Amino acid sequence: MKQKDKHMNELELQLHYPLGDALPANGRCLEVAPGVKWVRMSLPFALNHINLWLLRDEMQGPDGPVQGWSIVDCCIHKDEAKAHWEEIFAHELDGLPVLRVIVTHMHPDHIGLAHWLCERWNVPLWISATDYQVARFGCMGPTAFGGEPAAAFFAMHGLNDPDKVEQIRSRTNYFPSLVPSVPTQYHRMLDGGVVQIGGNAWRCISGYGHAPEHIALYCEDLGVLIGGDMMLPRISTNVSVYEQEPESNALAQFLDSIDKFKPLPEATLVLPSHGKPFTGLHRRIEQLHDHHRDRLSEVMDACVQAPCSAADILPVMFKRPLDMHQTTFAMGEAIAHLHLLWFGGRLQRTLGTDGVYRFHLGATP
Repeated sequence: MKQKDKHMNELELQLHYPLGDALPANGRCLEVAPGVKWVRMSLPFALNHINLWLLRDEMQGPDGPVQGWSIVDCCIHKDEAKAHWEEIFAHELDGLPVLRVIVTHMHPDHIGLAHWLCERWNVPLWISATDYQVARFGCMGPTAFGGEPAAAFFAMHGLNDPDKVEQIRSRTNYFPSLVPSVPTQYHRMLDGGVVQIGGNAWRCISGYGHAPEHIALYCEDLGVLIGGDMMLPRISTNVSVYEQEPESNALAQFLDSIDKFKPLPEATLVLPSHGKPFTGLHRRIEQLHDHHRDRLSEVMDACVQAPCSAADILPVMFKRPLDMHQTTFAMGEAIAHLHLLWFGGRLQRTLGTDGVYRFHLGATP
C-alpha cells in the first residue's frame, strides 16, 4: 500500500461511519436522520460525486401550512442530474412538493441546477448574499472567471509553461457551462441566523477560505451538521487564492472557520458534500489542522533552501501527476499556503525582474 493511502486509511479509522459502506443509488435516497434524506449524484471530475440533501419541511401557504421538502445543494447543470432529480421527485418525496432550494455555496456542483430546480417548483433560493452575487458574476460569460486574468495571475506565481498558460487563457467558459444562470431573486442566509425547516431549527455557520461565504447548517435537536465543503471526512477541502482576490489569506480564514465547529457535540452526525456521513467532528478538525501544519512545514523547508514560487511548490505539496484542471486548484492551494507564511511574517515575498513572485527567508535574495 502506498504511504499516503496508508496514512489516509489510518485517519479514516479515527472517524466513525454510521451507515458503513451504504450509498444511495442513482435516483434514490437513504434516510440518515428523521426527516433527512441523502442523495448522491455523479460528477465528471476526479472528485466524482456530490452529496445532496432533502429535509422534510413545512411552510405557510395562502391557505395554511404546506407540507413538503427543502433541497440542500443541487449538482452541476447536466441532463443526467436532471433525470436523477426527476426520479427522486417521483419516488422519494411521498407525493409532496419541493418548498425551497438551499445552497451552501456558489461552486458549480452546489449551485449549478439551482435555477432549474427553483423554476421547476416555483420556489425561492436560499444562499448567502456574497455567494449569490459571485455566482451571478460567474454566469456573465467568458470574461467572468478564468481566461487572461487567471493566466496572468498564475504566471506571476511561476506557472509560465506556454502550453499551460494557453490552456488557462482559453478556459473562459468553465463556470457558465456548469452554471448557465441563477435565480433572479434569493433569500439571504447569515451567520448565526436560524432557518426553520419543518419542526427543526437549523443554525447558519459561515465559513471562509473555500468559498466567499459558505453556509453550513446545524440542527441541535437532530444532532446533525450539514457541513458542505467545510468539513469533509477523507480529503482536505480545497483552499485557494485566485485572481479575483490576489492577496487573500485564504488558509488562515479556513482554519479559523473550521474552529467554529468545535463547540458542537463530538457525537454530531456530519453530512459532508463529498464522502460518507461520519461522526468524530472534533478529531476531524484536529486532523485538518495537522494536515495543513505538515504542508506548511514542507513549504517552509523548501523556501528556506531556496526562494520558491508557487509553481516551484507544486511538487512539494502534490506528489502525483496533475492534469490541467487539477493544476489550477493546486496552484491556488500552493499560493494559499505561501500567503499564510507570508502574512504571518515567517517568509518574505519578492517580485523578481522576470515578473514572478518568490517567497524566501529573511532579506531580499
